[in-house]
Amino acid sequence: MFLKVVKNNRTLLFMCLPAIIFFTVFNYCPLPGIYIAFTNYNFRDGIFASPFAGFKNFEFLIKSGQLWLLTRNTILYNLVFIFLGNVLQITLAVMLNEIGNRIFKKAAQTMMFLPYFISAVLIGAIMFNILNYDTGALNTLIRQTGGNPLKIYSMAGAWPFIIVFCQMWQQTGYGSVVYFAAICGIDANIIEAAEVDGATSIQRIRYIILPGLKPTFIILLLFSLGGIMKGNFGLFWNLVGMNSQLFGTTDIIETAVYRMMMSQNNFSTSSAVGLYQSAFGFTLVMLCNWLVKRIDPDYALF
Repeated sequence: MFLKVVKNNRTLLFMCLPAIIFFTVFNYCPLPGIYIAFTNYNFRDGIFASPFAGFKNFEFLIKSGQLWLLTRNTILYNLVFIFLGNVLQITLAVMLNEIGNRIFKKAAQTMMFLPYFISAVLIGAIMFNILNYDTGALNTLIRQTGGNPLKIYSMAGAWPFIIVFCQMWQQTGYGSVVYFAAICGIDANIIEAAEVDGATSIQRIRYIILPGLKPTFIILLLFSLGGIMKGNFGLFWNLVGMNSQLFGTTDIIETAVYRMMMSQNNFSTSSAVGLYQSAFGFTLVMLCNWLVKRIDPDYALF
């Protein structure tokens, strides 16, 4: 029976083969490395011969308070990115849809899409040239107006706003394209009928377009919640780097793991953090999908 199914669908399976190989090599083959999180790993003994440590690596993270700090920062940043990002993306998509001039609409869409292709390294360089104490554009302007320059790279409280701004600037245009495509998929006859009946633009947006975006929003929300424990490493690292004065409000799981690996050669603790991150994310995806299925099964992922 199984061979018959494979034979009948061999073309589709062949098309899926690259994806199957990719996930097998990069997602399933490395799974035995999880064992590092439960050992005092060293290069001489290797993964499976290193001394077994049980849950001591996790205990160290919990007692030091570092695990709570990393979890809090990662989740809070991602919650802001998800909800504020989706609101801005939907707003931009609706505004684009309401533009009547096709040339201006295409030009505006292209301009909003461009920041997505700017690397995090360049964003970090731009922000440094704006914010650094000695020669930054912001402090230069403050000095010229007779004010006292700001030591922004020592002000931990300001960086959540800076990071959120950079994230929104880079990602909002790209995300709005997804919602704009969903709007284009709404039956035009319904919108035209509403116009004939005298519905205003606000009424069409409220009663037709926004409800039509609901399935897309829920699916994207579920995908985003699944990665709520994964931060934008490139953005955070290039904006903050090794500046320990800012770690209280900017340190996320990815940056902490990178420092543990590259600066401290602490493979065991970094693996423990990574395993905790994956387990937390998996649990959250399953929980969110269960809740959505209870409310409306049509919008569940599986």
